[in-house]
Order: sequence, then C-alpha cells, then structure tokens
Amino acid sequence: MKAISNRYIIIRTHINGAPQESDFELKTKALAPGSDDTVVRNVYISIDPYQLNRMKNKDESQKASDFSSAITPGEEIDAYGVGRVVASGNPDFEKGDLVAGLLIWGEYSVVKAGGMLRKLDPMGFPLSDHLGILGFSGLTAYGGLFEICKPKKREKVFVSAASGSVGHLVGQYAKLFGCYVVGSAGSKEKVALLKDKLGFDDAFNYKEEPDLKAALQRFFPDGIDIYFDNVGAEMQEAAIANMNMFGRVAVCGVISQYTDAGKRAAPDMFAVVYKRIKIQGFLGVDNMNVYEDFMSKTCDYLRSGKIHSLEDISRGLESIPSAFVGIFKGSNVGKKIVQLTEE
Repeated sequence: MKAISNRYIIIRTHINGAPQESDFELKTKALAPGSDDTVVRNVYISIDPYQLNRMKNKDESQKASDFSSAITPGEEIDAYGVGRVVASGNPDFEKGDLVAGLLIWGEYSVVKAGGMLRKLDPMGFPLSDHLGILGFSGLTAYGGLFEICKPKKREKVFVSAASGSVGHLVGQYAKLFGCYVVGSAGSKEKVALLKDKLGFDDAFNYKEEPDLKAALQRFFPDGIDIYFDNVGAEMQEAAIANMNMFGRVAVCGVISQYTDAGKRAAPDMFAVVYKRIKIQGFLGVDNMNVYEDFMSKTCDYLRSGKIHSLEDISRGLESIPSAFVGIFKGSNVGKKIVQLTEE
C-alpha cells in the first residue's frame, strides 16, 4: 500500500461544558497499519451527543461500556461510521468492501483485527441510512419503545426532542403501532415537520411554554402512558407529573445535563410510587436481541414509505467541529452525519 497521509480531528483539552469549535483541532499524520489491520476510507461518520460525555475529564458514563470510554486529548476520536476498504491484511475484508463499524473522526481509519467492523450490504438503501434509521439511532428508538415501554394500542405517548435522531423515529414507530403521539421540539419549523411530515398527532415548541406541566396537561388531558425521554431535567419532571397509573419512562438521554452539570431531574417520587411508574435508563446496544425484528420491520416500512428518515448531513472533515457543536444548540433536524467523501 502506498503511503497515505491522514487528516483527523482531535480535542485540544477536556471539555466540561458546552463545546466550542475552538476545542477541536485538525491534525495530520501518515498511516502506519500493521500487517493484520484494515484500512478504511471513511464515507460517513455519525455525530452523537453522548460523545461529549467521553470528552469530559471525568463522567460516570465513561465506566458504562466500551462505547462510552473516555477520549484523551490529542488522540483519535472513534465513532460509528460507514466506509470502503482500501487495503487489508485481515482475511475477513478485501479492498473495495463496504464496511460499517467503529471508525474515527478522520479521512481514513485503521481497524485492528477483532475491532468492531463488519461488511455492509446496503440492501438498496442510501449508505447514510445505515448510520441513522438502520443504525443505532433506529435500534435505540425501536428497542426503547417496544422492549422497555411495551406499548399497547391507543396508549398515549410523549416524546421529547422529537425531531432528533432517535425521537423522530420513536414517534413514527408508536404511530404505526396504533398509539396517540405528541412530541416536543425547539422551533415552530420542527413542530410543523413533526405534524405535517411525520404524522405525529400533535406537537409543541417547549421554548414557548412557561409551564411545562400545564402544557402537557393540555396536550394529554387523560394523562401520559409512555414517556420517551431524551432530555431529562424539567421535561422529565413535567412528564412524570402527568403520567397515568403504571406509566413507563424510557430514559434514552439527558442532553440538558450534558452541558450543564447543575441540571438535575427531580420527579415527584410519591407519584412514581403510588402510580407504580417504571423509569428505566438504557443504551442502544442493550437491544441487540431485537435487531433482526427491528431491521425486518424498518426495511419494510422504508420500502413502503410508511416511515421517514430525517437526516442532517454536513460535508467535509473540517465541518465536524461545527456539526458537533450544533447538536447542543438544537440546530440539527434528525440524524446528524458528516460526509467525508463521495460514496
């Protein structure tokens, strides 16, 4: 293999508050793959909020799994991505193979034997779908709703951050199952998108609601059965205050807390006890047991046009810092992805 100079993004130092573009730096070095390594030219890289917790100097999430382990300043940043093999000493991969797995925030990735990498069959769908609706975002939405919340038809479902990478899929799965679904988002444009394109029964801009408990009472006069929580803090408190007996809360993320450690949810525990409310946190990887069912149903929904995938794609390696910073400002609609090269 001829020498390849790789450009990649690092963090300059630990990030303990809201990220800024100045926290990141573009570096260049020559690739030096081992004899058993696979060299991948990255096509798409997933941009995910949880990465910020990995960039802090200390965070409880860093002990939870290999996916959430700490990122050291100056080192490569791994992330889920899709790419094409350009060279391989690993007999499992050949030059030209499409692959998906843990790549880096860079133009190329060197994946060691035993690393998280698999051949990818696009199945006729765009490659970017395999980072969003057919990737961990979709599996997180599907597994969180059906495995944790176990909906029944006509139950009332509330989704926060409903125009985000996971939320917009949760709402659609719930609607297809036969539930009543309301979502919250941060702009009138996102609210219109939820109702007009994605088929939510209703939606509201939380920034325009001075009293979230009153707002949810207005949208759910008969109470909430399921709350899919992506934000935590005051929204979680308001949702639990409006929940019905035996309500279920799937805690997927607490993005309000990622940039402000002082923000905490304080739900009324009397309500939790006496209404027998179940609150469960989870990670997308917990749902691998339903992976085949998830893929089968989701592919059918996509092919029949019953479900829509929202993507927000930036282009070029240099756009990674602004793409990452933007998700904490609510600038993305749907799954945030960076395209590094043409398919």
